[in-house]
Amino acid sequence: MHIEQQEEAVKKRPVGKRLWQYALHFKGSFILALLMLTLAVAADLSGPFIAKAIIDRHIIGIEQPYYVTQTASKDNVSFNDATYKRADRFEPGETKGNAIQILQVGKSFYLISGEAPTTTGVREYQDGTLKITAKGQVWEAAAQPLPLSQLLVFYEPEIRGILYWLGIYILLLAVSIVMSFGKILGLQTAANKVIRKLRGDVYAHVQRLPIPYFDNLPAGKVVSRITNDTEAVKDLFVAVLSNFTSGIITIAGIYVALFILDTKLALFCMVLVPLILVWIVLYRRIATKYNIVIRSRLSSINAIINESIQGMPVIRAFRREKETMDEFEKLNEDYLTYSNKMLSLNAYTSHNLVNVLRNVAFAFVLWYFGGASLSASGIVTLGVLYAFTDLLSRLFQPLTGMVNQLATLDQSIVSAGRVFELMDEQGEERHDGSMPRYKGHVEFDQVSFAYKEDFVLKNINFEAKPGQTVALVGHTGSGKSSIMNLLFRFYDPQQGEIRIDGNVIRDIPKQWLRQHMGIVLQDPYLFTGTIESNVSLGDPRISREKVEASLNAVGADRVLKTLTKGLDEPVVEKGSTLSAGQRQLISFARALAFEPSILILDEATANIDTETEAIIQEALEVLKRGRTTFIIAHRLSTIRSADLILVLHRGEIVERGSHEELMAMEGRYFRMYQLQFGAQVENQAQSGQIGEPSFAPLEDAKLEGDEFEHNTDASNEEHTKKKRAAIAQAKPASAAYK
Repeated sequence: MHIEQQEEAVKKRPVGKRLWQYALHFKGSFILALLMLTLAVAADLSGPFIAKAIIDRHIIGIEQPYYVTQTASKDNVSFNDATYKRADRFEPGETKGNAIQILQVGKSFYLISGEAPTTTGVREYQDGTLKITAKGQVWEAAAQPLPLSQLLVFYEPEIRGILYWLGIYILLLAVSIVMSFGKILGLQTAANKVIRKLRGDVYAHVQRLPIPYFDNLPAGKVVSRITNDTEAVKDLFVAVLSNFTSGIITIAGIYVALFILDTKLALFCMVLVPLILVWIVLYRRIATKYNIVIRSRLSSINAIINESIQGMPVIRAFRREKETMDEFEKLNEDYLTYSNKMLSLNAYTSHNLVNVLRNVAFAFVLWYFGGASLSASGIVTLGVLYAFTDLLSRLFQPLTGMVNQLATLDQSIVSAGRVFELMDEQGEERHDGSMPRYKGHVEFDQVSFAYKEDFVLKNINFEAKPGQTVALVGHTGSGKSSIMNLLFRFYDPQQGEIRIDGNVIRDIPKQWLRQHMGIVLQDPYLFTGTIESNVSLGDPRISREKVEASLNAVGADRVLKTLTKGLDEPVVEKGSTLSAGQRQLISFARALAFEPSILILDEATANIDTETEAIIQEALEVLKRGRTTFIIAHRLSTIRSADLILVLHRGEIVERGSHEELMAMEGRYFRMYQLQFGAQVENQAQSGQIGEPSFAPLEDAKLEGDEFEHNTDASNEEHTKKKRAAIAQAKPASAAYK
């Protein structure tokens, strides 16, 4: 799929809605975390207002007029044999005496008698006179410098208020710390739960995907979506959700505070919101293209690593290390290129954008306060100025956090889209329950099947009665494995019906159908664990005693007796520490332990050495007992005792019958038998040592299809007659084998 198509696919999938649905599974944890986040933000935003109160009420507040009072109060000031109280602390109707006022000029403080008409403007002190110029008018009054010792007298009543506000600030700071800790812990915990469920759902869905899906998708790409992409989604709930939620709450709180302080400046700062929204849209439009390629390349890298590890013996044997490395480096270089593009995009925009907006905002604030307030057209206190600049500075912290998380946001959305793309693949329905063990009467009725367009099976008709052994032979690509794929319902035929005990298998749930089937592959797959776990596959119905009995029944105890830990012998992935014969016997015991009604042996003896083959043959007889058995074989020695042999050629059954009947027909099966055994039998006949031939796989004949026919036509008639005579002489000796 091209990048544009992938991008369009990501946009079409309701990724955000589906992630929201996953979050709702743990809404309690998220709500609690977000509530704690809100409290943390609120506690943190109280700082500028507390600072404003301390500055305006207790530090700059001493510039308010003081009046002589006769009322006792803890806020009174004793100065020059008189008791004074600040103007804003008089009760309504309380008598005020003579006034004094303290004004600051530069770093010095001066005391005047009476009350100044305004404190806003340009202040000057010269030769005992304090002058204030505001709006073109000049006010003057006699003033005397106030020493520090006398100044502190006026600050003494303010200390209690300052300590009060500092106590509140420390308390709110503690609340903010506790709530921030709870927020982080809550979001992390909730995010981990979401990812656990998402990853579990993806893996469960992979188990339900039909076999054809895996024909065209490398295992490494599936692994990448289950691990890397879901981990990227985790960042969405931890980093992105935390930053965006706290950012939105913080910005909303700051704007409320700004409107309380100054409406005009707050309206100007509102311009930042649409600018950020436009930036987010433009950023994601570019970043999504890069992230789609990055995630795709990472998936391909995982796929090639997985493939290289699996095929390392072949790579080493054929000296393909350099070519494999070149292929890996090409993907790695592509990944680096687009990763650098993302880094450049972030470096050029995110941090720089916020800096530009912040500098513009601060320049406007300085112009506003410097040009308007200081000209007395707008009066603000120092506390308001401090609170406004502090809040404005705080406004850009969440903006920076949100903008810096845009890369993670986009990467998480793209990754989530890839995960949901996998989950949107049509899976097989799961049906709870089971069906009774069937007898194993199998019928193929006019079955035709094609993987894509061309039919690989054409009008297949045969019947396997309960307890019979049916062998399928033919050259590679003749359709043997396809018949077994249809029987297991890995695929369904386009034409015809397959019945078991008279029931059409298309109408039987796949899990129920396979419950009573077993298979032994040419290259048996063993899982990481122990021998016991590989036989029982963790099924609680299969006890340790049954595992041991199954291994003994197939003769595995003789082959596995050299293992020191017996059933508890560790098995690594694929059972690479065991021999081919040991792995095969374990797979035989696995099939026997599950007691299937129908057993499929797919080239089960192809990779077995001669010494182990005798044990395998005995195991086969144990396995076939009491069940319908299908054998796919190239070694004709393993099927001579079969009740029915089906000879396939180009998807059709061209011959059927027992070994003796097919030999008597002298057709395709007869010629196959000649190719495997004829030459050796002829040599033994000439030397007078005719006995059971040493069998070799049919694949070693290197003849398939038309080439096979070409080498067995009339041009070889004389050679064929010699082989027939040799085989006729060998029949008495071979009869003992049967």
